[in-house]
Amino acid sequence: MLYQSTRCAGLTASPAEAVLQGLAPDGGLFVPSSLPRLTPAELEGLDPYALSARVLGALLPELDGMDELVRQAYEGRFSAPDLTPLRPVGDRWVLELWHGPTSAFKDVALCLLPRLMLRAKKQLGDDTLTHVLTATSGDTGKAALSGFQDVPGTKITVFYPEDGVSAMQKAQMVTQAGENVRVCGVRGNFDDAQSGVKAIFSAWAADPAQRQSGVKLSSANSINIGRLAPQVVYYYKAYLDLCRMGRIRMGEPVDFTVPTGNFGDILAGFLAGQMGLPVGRLVCASNENNVLTDFFQTGVYDRRRPFHKTLSPSMDILISSNLERLLWLMTRDEAKVAQWMRELAETGRYDVGEALRRALDARFAAGWADDEAALSTMGRLWRAHGYLADTHTAVAWAVSEQIAPQGKTERPMVVLSTASAYKFPQAALKALGLRPAETDFDALWALHDATGVPVPSGLAALQGLPVRHRDVIAPGEMADYVARQG
Repeated sequence: MLYQSTRCAGLTASPAEAVLQGLAPDGGLFVPSSLPRLTPAELEGLDPYALSARVLGALLPELDGMDELVRQAYEGRFSAPDLTPLRPVGDRWVLELWHGPTSAFKDVALCLLPRLMLRAKKQLGDDTLTHVLTATSGDTGKAALSGFQDVPGTKITVFYPEDGVSAMQKAQMVTQAGENVRVCGVRGNFDDAQSGVKAIFSAWAADPAQRQSGVKLSSANSINIGRLAPQVVYYYKAYLDLCRMGRIRMGEPVDFTVPTGNFGDILAGFLAGQMGLPVGRLVCASNENNVLTDFFQTGVYDRRRPFHKTLSPSMDILISSNLERLLWLMTRDEAKVAQWMRELAETGRYDVGEALRRALDARFAAGWADDEAALSTMGRLWRAHGYLADTHTAVAWAVSEQIAPQGKTERPMVVLSTASAYKFPQAALKALGLRPAETDFDALWALHDATGVPVPSGLAALQGLPVRHRDVIAPGEMADYVARQG
C-alpha cells in the first residue's frame, strides 16, 4: 500500500514513511492511493483491542506487531473497559471518546501515535531524532505531550493560542513534565499556530542543511495519517455496538454528528464509510466559527471572516486542514486540490463548484450553534436525561437536532462526545444554572457536588502542580523558537 500527497501523485510514501513524515514535502497531506475494504461483518465479535488492531492493520499494513502496539497504548490507561463507550441519551446515542488519560478524544490516537512512530523508525532503520511539532486548539496539546513524554528518540514542541484555550486545558499543558517536551503560547489564534507549524515544515523540506542535521520533523496533529487512522476505529466500534445491542441489523446505515474544527474527526468517519462501514449521513457541527457550515451549503470556502473566541475552543478554527483530504478523496484530482489550496493561501477563499457541492451534499449535512445554544443544550441534557455534556458535545447535539429533530430520526443518530465536561467546568456550572466558582479547580468540585459525576483523575491531579512552561511568542517567531532547540 502506498500513500501519496493530495497535491502531487508523484510524491509517495510507505505507511511507515507517511507516519514519520507527518506532512508531505510539498505541503500536501498523505492519503492512501487506494483504501482497503473492511466491512463490519468481518469484525463482529472482536474486543476493542483486536478491533483496533484489525482496522489499523488495514490502513497501515506495513507496520507489524499491531496487536502488541495497541495493547501497549491503551491497556490500563482508559477508565472505560471498552475504551469508547456508546451511551443511549434520549432518542439518540452519545459516543464517549474522552475516557483516556487527558479526558479528550485525542487520547485514542495520541496514546498510540508514539508507538507507531517508534515501530516505523525501527522498520526503516531510522536512528535520527524525531522532533514532533504540534499546534493545538486545546486538547491535542496535552494528549500529544502525555503520549510523547520521555519517549526515546523523540522530542515534542506544542504551540497553543495564548488566550484561546480554557483555563483547564492550559493548566494541563503548562504543568507537563518530561525532559523532551516544550510548550509555548502564541499571541494569536489556532490558525496562526497551525500555519506557523506548516511553514516550518515547508522551510525545513527546502533546506538541505536541515535535512542532513540528524533531526527530522513530524507532527501529532491530524495532518499526520498516523494520528488520523486510529480515529477510524471508533466509528466501526460504535456501529458494532449498535448491532450487538439489537438497535440495527448488520448492513443498515447509521448517521453520525461530529463537533468539527480541523475536520479530522469527521474525515475519519468518511474514511470508515469508504472502507465499507454503512455510514448514512455525516453531520458537520460547528460553533460560531462556521466556515465549514457555509462551505457545505454553498461550495465556497472563505476564511475571510471574524474569528470568534467561544466556549468550545477546540472548534475555534477557520482553516480546516483535513478538508483538503476530503477534496482529494472526492475528486482524485491533485491539480485541482493544489489549485484550491493556493487560492486559499493567496486570497483566503476557493470555490469547488456546483457539481462537487452536490456530491458532498449526498454524504454530508452541516449546521452550527453558538454559545447560548450550547449552554441551553447542556442544561436540557442534564435536566431531561441526567447527562453531563461538555460544550463541544453540546454544539454537536444542538446541530443534530437541527438536522433530525427530536422524534424524527430516520436512522440511529450517534453524537460524538469529544471531551469531558470537567475540562470546561465554569461553562458547565453556568449551563446548570449554578453560580460560577472563583477558580476552575473550585469549579471542578462545585460541579461534582452538584451532579455526582466523578471528576477525571487526571484533571483532579493538576491542582497544585508547578507551572513548567511559560514561553509566549509572536507567530512570526515560531521558526526561530524551534531552531533554538536544535
